Amino acid sequence: MAQLSRRHVLALGAGGVLGAALPRGAAASEGPAEVHGISAFGDLKYPADFHHFDYVNVDAPKGGAFSLIPSSRGYNQSYFTFNSLNAFVLKGEGAQGMDLTFATLMAHAGDEPDAMYGFAAKSVQISPDKLAYRFTMRPEATFHDGSKLSAHDVAFSINVLKEKGHPLIQIQMRDVRGAEALDDATLVVTFAEKRARDVPLYVAGLPIFSKAYYASRPFEETSTDTPLGSGPYKVGKFEINRFIEFERVKDWWGADLPVCRGSNNFDVIRYEFYRDRDVAFEGFTGKNYLYREEFTSRIWATRYDFPAIQDGRVKREQVPDQTPSGGQGWFLNTRRDKFGDPKVREAINCAFDFEWTNKTIMYGAYARTVSPFQNSDLVATGVPSPEELKLLEPFRGQVPDEVFGEPYLPPVSDGSGQDRALLRKAQQLLQEAKLTARDGKRILPNGEVFAIEFLIDEASFQPHHGSFLKNLNTLGIEANLRLVDAVQYRARLESFDFDVGIQRLTMSATPGDSLRTYFTSQAAATKGSYNLAGAASPAMDALVEKAMAAETRSDLTFACRALDRVFRAGRYWVPQWYNTSHRLAYWDVFGHPKDLPRYALNDYSSGVGERTLWWSDPAKFDHKSDHKSDQAK
Repeated sequence: MAQLSRRHVLALGAGGVLGAALPRGAAASEGPAEVHGISAFGDLKYPADFHHFDYVNVDAPKGGAFSLIPSSRGYNQSYFTFNSLNAFVLKGEGAQGMDLTFATLMAHAGDEPDAMYGFAAKSVQISPDKLAYRFTMRPEATFHDGSKLSAHDVAFSINVLKEKGHPLIQIQMRDVRGAEALDDATLVVTFAEKRARDVPLYVAGLPIFSKAYYASRPFEETSTDTPLGSGPYKVGKFEINRFIEFERVKDWWGADLPVCRGSNNFDVIRYEFYRDRDVAFEGFTGKNYLYREEFTSRIWATRYDFPAIQDGRVKREQVPDQTPSGGQGWFLNTRRDKFGDPKVREAINCAFDFEWTNKTIMYGAYARTVSPFQNSDLVATGVPSPEELKLLEPFRGQVPDEVFGEPYLPPVSDGSGQDRALLRKAQQLLQEAKLTARDGKRILPNGEVFAIEFLIDEASFQPHHGSFLKNLNTLGIEANLRLVDAVQYRARLESFDFDVGIQRLTMSATPGDSLRTYFTSQAAATKGSYNLAGAASPAMDALVEKAMAAETRSDLTFACRALDRVFRAGRYWVPQWYNTSHRLAYWDVFGHPKDLPRYALNDYSSGVGERTLWWSDPAKFDHKSDHKSDQAK
């Protein structure tokens, strides 16, 4: 069965109150120290003179090609298509992989939860109040046309993204006051008081655009013109809606930086686009692309028996997922009155039989999601701890009483597909919500028939709705499924024009400002945000602020657990499922690090992951025949 990418969103919040690793004994009178790295709580694994990240192969050969289908999506991107090379605004369908073409101020380490080290900036000084960050740029940094990359370009990039970037970018930059270049080498970014903890980290990971390039071009418009970049790759061949290639810049200025050694090994990285998962799988068996992460349990269980698997030309691996899974589910649009009563939303929860769906359709491959912080220690369990109670007590009487007891868990069925006890409970909840039954139909308080449309953009999701919709119709709810194309699906979700939509909330190991895009009243009213349910609660707003202001990891953990309790008590979604490992399949033409870094797999938002850490094995890769990248689908 289909599971949405665990990397549903590009660079959504790295976490924590930003700290720097300051040398011990530095006198306050000396002013802020110049440091090589930053992290959420000041901890850094690598010293200032580190040569490379531990997990890379510094001797990896350069060359060959890496091809894949999208398994992550951010901002205006789609899994199935693209029509624009501007991937950082609301308009259009942005091409996958555009982040490869831009440098950032700092780069993430794949073996630390949120640490960043110098990239286009070689160092940073942080003011004592942590409201001003002074970056010193690398003099060797250049754009692909040879022009100098200066602090003026970075200041332009930060300011234009804050003003005209995708709404999700604007939300996360709410606490950025602005950026100013003091000269070519010096950039100062200032932040608002009580800023979100991870905003400086977020800013340090933003793409750097050429100010001169956009002097005569509107930044916020879609375009198929190749923007001027400064990253390890540049746009190569592409065909709208079919494929896009990125070519390695052979004389790239950053190749020998500590954060880049051993990475960016392929000469070509290519994304293939398919409108259907089954067709995409057939493309893989035909070697139209070389790597895939398998999100469909049915395919993983039944279809990896083709000749190339049997004779060893295609390899399979299952890599444990040690990072937060986040939460995938059906989100109920509470902006619509019919979903306004939590009892109605809980009744809908009772109609989904996960146990039957997992056993019958998904080959028992998944565990039930209960929390948006799934697979992490941020999940609330048992009764609230004293630390959680301290955060929750101010809202007693404003939130459901269950917030102060055991957290809500989705019901466990008898696995029959039509659990009578759960359906009776659902009927009782609908009655209590004053949804009467007439001629076998549930009637809303306004006299209309209660009807629900489930919106999807993938045919592979259809089987997972069958039993669910049947149970809802048994309750008198007119439930139906509508399959639309990817462009229409994204447009309807972003404009909140839906009843029920599927989404995955992707969490970092140290969530921070990204929490705003999922849980706040501001996000509920912002089109294009990830608060699909329209969850708007003063308690959640306040707890998000507490989480973002946490000064220690333990404070962050307690704040997130308290937030988890309030969100789950709201019944804003019907939780789906998650996988505890990555299922990888690839043609045996690659090498990869023996120990894959914990936070790197598929984490393209951090500039790491298999497309940059793996390499082409010269002994296995036949450049003339092994990659059928131009074969028609």
